[in-house]
Amino acid sequence: MNAAIIGVGHHVPDNVVTNKDLEKVMETSDEWIKERSGIKERRFGDAIEESSSRMGYKAALMALQNAKIDKHDIDLIIFSTLNPDYFFPGCGVLLQRDLELKEIPALDIRQQCSGFVYGLSVAKAYINSGMYKNILFVCSEQQSAMLDLTTRGRNISVLFGDGAGAVVISATIEDKGILSTHLYSEGAFAEELTLKYLQGKGTVEEKDDNLPFMNGPLVFKHAVLRFSQAINEGLIVNNLKPENLDLFIPHQANLRISEFIQKKLNLTDNQVYNNIEKYGNTTSASIPIALSEANKKGKVKPGDMVCFAAFGSGFTWGSAFVKW
Repeated sequence: MNAAIIGVGHHVPDNVVTNKDLEKVMETSDEWIKERSGIKERRFGDAIEESSSRMGYKAALMALQNAKIDKHDIDLIIFSTLNPDYFFPGCGVLLQRDLELKEIPALDIRQQCSGFVYGLSVAKAYINSGMYKNILFVCSEQQSAMLDLTTRGRNISVLFGDGAGAVVISATIEDKGILSTHLYSEGAFAEELTLKYLQGKGTVEEKDDNLPFMNGPLVFKHAVLRFSQAINEGLIVNNLKPENLDLFIPHQANLRISEFIQKKLNLTDNQVYNNIEKYGNTTSASIPIALSEANKKGKVKPGDMVCFAAFGSGFTWGSAFVKW
C-alpha cells in the first residue's frame, strides 16, 4: 500500500493585520519587516472563536470535501499545533468531537514548524503497515494570542500569524503517494527558539519566559544548512535531481530562507510556491496552507513530484517527497 494525499484544505481568519497596522503599536516599519522577512501582512484570529481546534475543524471540512470522502471513513486523526486550546487534552480529541466522529483514535504531535513533515511520516507508517486506511491530518496554529505586540516583542511578533491546513491521506495501490520522509532533531539548541512557560505560569522574575524567544541569526544560519541537508538526502534516496521537482513548498518561516534554498538548488520561480507575504509564519500550518492554495491554482497535477521541507524549534527539521 502507498499513502497518498487525496484531499487538501485550509482556513485563515478574516482579520488582516498589515505591517502598517503594527507600526501603530510598536516601533517598526513596513519597509523593515518586508526587508527582513518578506512579510506584508498576516491574519490574527480571536483566541476563542479562532482557536487552534476551531480553525483546524474548518480546514478539515475543506479537506474532506476536496477528497470526496465521507468523514465517517476516517479512522485516525493526527493533529499538530504548538498552541493547543487546552494544556490538556490535546486538540485531536476536540476535533474528533466537533466532527462528530465515532470513537477513532486521535494523536497529537508537537514538532512546531516541522509538524507537517513529521506528521506525514507518521501517517505513511500507519498506512504502510495496514493499520489505518484513511487519516485526517490537521495542522493549526493560534499564535497571535501569545505574541507581545509591543516594541519589546517586535523581533518575533511581526513574523507570525494564525491559520490552519489539513490533508486527507489514504491507502492506495496506485503509483503515487508519499515516497519518503527524512527527519532530524538537535536538542542542543532547544533554548534558542522557545516559549518556556505558558502565560502566567512563570514567577515574577521569569516573566520574560512567558513570551516566545528566538535567536534569529542562529536560527537563520541553521535553517539554511538543515533545509539543504534534508532535501539533498531525499533527492538521493529517490534518485532525483532538483530539476525533476515540479513543485517545492518550503515551510514559510522567512522569505529570505526560501530564496536562499531556491538559489542553492537552482530552482525556477515556477518550481517554488511561497505565500508568506500574505500570512506570515503559521508554523506547522504553513506548508499545508500553501499546498491547499497551490492546489486551488492548479499548480499541482497528477504525476507531479513535490517536495516539502521544514525547520523549526527543537531544533527539528525534515523533508518529504510526494508523487502527486
